Amino acid sequence: MHDRHTRRFGLGTATCLVMGNIIGGGIFLLPASVAPYGTVSLAAFGVLTIGAIALALVFGRLAERHPDTGGPYVYAREAFGDFAGFLSAWSYWTMTWVSNAALAVAAVGYIHVLFPGHESKGMDLVVALAALWLPALANFAGTRYVGAVQLVSTVLKFVPLLFIAVVGLFFFDPDNLGSFNAGGGSAVGGLSAAAAILLYSYVGVESAAMSAGEVRDPERNVGRATVLGTIGAAVVYLLGTVAVFGTVAHDKLVQSKAPFSDAVNAMFGGQWGGTVIAAAAVISIIGALNGWTLMSAQSPYAAAKDGLFPSAFLKKRRGVPTVGVLAAALLATALTVINYVIGAAGVFEILVLITTFSATVPYLLAAGAQIYFLLTGRRDKVRTGRFVRDLVLALVAFGFTFWLVAGAGYAAIYQGVLFLFAGILVYAWMAARRTGRHQTSDPATIADADADADADADADAGTGAGGGADAHDEAQAGASAR
Repeated sequence: MHDRHTRRFGLGTATCLVMGNIIGGGIFLLPASVAPYGTVSLAAFGVLTIGAIALALVFGRLAERHPDTGGPYVYAREAFGDFAGFLSAWSYWTMTWVSNAALAVAAVGYIHVLFPGHESKGMDLVVALAALWLPALANFAGTRYVGAVQLVSTVLKFVPLLFIAVVGLFFFDPDNLGSFNAGGGSAVGGLSAAAAILLYSYVGVESAAMSAGEVRDPERNVGRATVLGTIGAAVVYLLGTVAVFGTVAHDKLVQSKAPFSDAVNAMFGGQWGGTVIAAAAVISIIGALNGWTLMSAQSPYAAAKDGLFPSAFLKKRRGVPTVGVLAAALLATALTVINYVIGAAGVFEILVLITTFSATVPYLLAAGAQIYFLLTGRRDKVRTGRFVRDLVLALVAFGFTFWLVAGAGYAAIYQGVLFLFAGILVYAWMAARRTGRHQTSDPATIADADADADADADADAGTGAGGGADAHDEAQAGASAR
């Protein structure tokens, strides 16, 4: 039963959702990860930022056209049909719950810094599962609580990171930077190698578009939140990395296990920096898990509305698809248990590699959908300046995402394609069920189903004239699909 609810994410909350999902735990290790390549990695970060902002702008433009929950799935299905939509939803869903397990495991390391001396495999498992289920419980409470947690956690992690980034510039010493191309070889090779590590720093730009059904005035606010959240994350990433590069000696940074902690200690002395950064990292990861748990439910919910995922994923409570949240939490729990109890680290690493490829499939299809919409649109309805600008942005976004695929590496692409193709079995099953229902239904039954779809869509869209219009459009799309 769908409950009536208003759209609960304003511009500020939607922006925090984007920023919080982009900035997870990786930022705290990134400077050390790219230090071996030298300061060319800063140039790589700049190039990636341009691509990420182009992708953010494309999602904003797509959300103006289709302001519905599901984001990339909605765009892919609208442009290329059910199968492309399913592949987008399947890939995105896979990426979310597997990466949630990885985030939970990452949180354990930072917890050890805050509370040393209690290390055991059993306790680590308890901590990781708590990191998974606390955000899940916040999601079960409804989108109002998801938004509140996201707002608080984003502020609590953004402020200390930005403080280090800005204050670090006053302690900046060029002698700490090392050479431009420390890895040797060509500068282009160094740029690409550093970019391969940094590529997935911006996964999450689609978060507002994915939850467009919960955003107030989505035609305007989804695009704004996407761009503002991406730029906010970029500021933290770029300034933070520059500050660490300029405060920690290059030879020490290459070996660092906690580069931001080392930067704080270099600026202010003592060893308290590790504790401060560990606390910020835990808050950052919990905030990211809170947002990604919601994302893990939105894609299958949107696909289930069109009969491409099991209908159980349609169940919502206080704006949150509860079955999707539960399924993602259970699957992430299973992976976490495998990691700690069975000790099959190789299996876990393979699954994490799958996420790197899976994230790019919805991005490629979304960018391709925007190109399709532009090229098939009525030219008399599109101003030449805007058409050219949007087409260039879409091509840049497509190229950026294609670069993500290339940078994922052979192993990630190989494993990711296998898992992607496994989804074809699910699609075949769901398509067969839909065909069977259609063949056995008489016209009166189909009319009743259409009426039910109208009522469900109206309940999902919420109150108000805007919600009613969205519901009518969604119901008509559902009727056409059947």
